[in-house]
Amino acid sequence: MTEITTVKQRFGIIGNSPLLDRALEVALRVAPTDLTVLVTGESGVGKEFFPQVIHAYSARKHSKYIAVNCAAIPEGTIDSELFGHEKGSFTGAVEARKGYFEEADGGTIFLDEVAELPHPTQARLLRVLQTGEYIRVGSSKVQKTNVRVVAATNMNLQEAIAQGRFREDLYYASLSLQLAKTKMPLVYAIVILLPVLPVLSTSWQLPSLVLPRFLPLFGLPLSSPVSAVLSAAIPLIVAYELPSANLWHPLAPFRDLF
Repeated sequence: MTEITTVKQRFGIIGNSPLLDRALEVALRVAPTDLTVLVTGESGVGKEFFPQVIHAYSARKHSKYIAVNCAAIPEGTIDSELFGHEKGSFTGAVEARKGYFEEADGGTIFLDEVAELPHPTQARLLRVLQTGEYIRVGSSKVQKTNVRVVAATNMNLQEAIAQGRFREDLYYASLSLQLAKTKMPLVYAIVILLPVLPVLSTSWQLPSLVLPRFLPLFGLPLSSPVSAVLSAAIPLIVAYELPSANLWHPLAPFRDLF
């Protein structure tokens, strides 16, 4: 019995499409890392299974898994739900309360319909992804959390970015696993977009200055050392117009999935 077959049986996933198997393979490959994962696709393609698989096959599997439907929480309370609040911070806050990011510390949080988050909350989420820091509503104290974030949406995020509804830097702060629904049920396609780190925009500095500085950092969330970039890849990176002046993490651990 293959590992993918075991996953299907464990989570009740029905389907034998090669593309479904490929999507599950990607989920299993990224699970041991601490990469943020964004799952996109139409309603009904089974996006909710993938964060469960990723958590179950990660080092965080014995810690909390919290699923949050962002679209079901009113805009006025979403920050309190995610990041917590202090007593008296707003009408009805009769006591301090932990948010989901504090409750899920050490585990995984699944943000379903993440594109429905209001812009201020998106900015706070980006800070958590970049630094692990957040502030409770009504507090000035910065707190830290160690949470793996998996998010999902059925929205076309490229259109949402163009319309100003979704932050581009938040989109590029995650690895994207795209589930595309076709005319045949349970047929999927995957697209990989790699996490990003700020980089100097001067391309000639990339080989001599930027890559040696960031290569050790690239390996940290991958739980695997990255010691070099293929020489053939450097001209491609230099010539590429980097979105938001960001640099993709190396493809090495996932190159055989393309």
